[in-house]
Amino acid sequence: MSTPSDPATPDAATELPSADSRDTPGTRDTPGTRDTPGTRDIRGVHGASDAHDAAETRQDRLQRGMGMLDRVVGEGGRQVIDSLADISPDLGHHIVAWAFGDIYTRPQLALRDRQLVTLGMLTALGGCEPQLDVHINAALNVGLSAEEIVEALLHSAVYCGMPKALNATAVAKKVFAEHGLLARPEKPGDAAHGVPEQRLPGEGVPRQAGPG
Repeated sequence: MSTPSDPATPDAATELPSADSRDTPGTRDTPGTRDTPGTRDIRGVHGASDAHDAAETRQDRLQRGMGMLDRVVGEGGRQVIDSLADISPDLGHHIVAWAFGDIYTRPQLALRDRQLVTLGMLTALGGCEPQLDVHINAALNVGLSAEEIVEALLHSAVYCGMPKALNATAVAKKVFAEHGLLARPEKPGDAAHGVPEQRLPGEGVPRQAGPG
């Protein structure tokens, strides 16, 4: 006869699965009950982030965010934050501490990739031309070329429509002109006919002179 200490006789209160805990059809793979590829790593990243956040002060996040803001946006970013000081300083704080201090500093995406995402989102939202101006400048700051930016805006037209893509491209044209990145394409036949170049008043970009 087995005794309560006999290893062959499990303690019913602790060893035998209850009816509720036994696998039933459709429950074995219920989300959250088993690891799927990548979920363990994701939970680890979130857990580390939460612990890190708990140990940080408001000022720590603000300082880190301001450093990232300067790196990505430059002087234009500080001007936006300064413009909020007399009306909504808390909004300015959250832009710096949360958006740039917590999100932009995450290692999972490079800064140039984050700017591509940002340009697509601002284009899709519509009515965000001032923010597009800031972030197209930021995209140039983090290494995106004018050609890549234009291609991103063209791609966005597939999903959010031509009018929004046109508005975003108009902002890009303005920013590129300010940086001297806007070249005028030659008209067909100009080079073959030896049409001389001339500069528009107040412009540094040459164009082909036409008749008259």
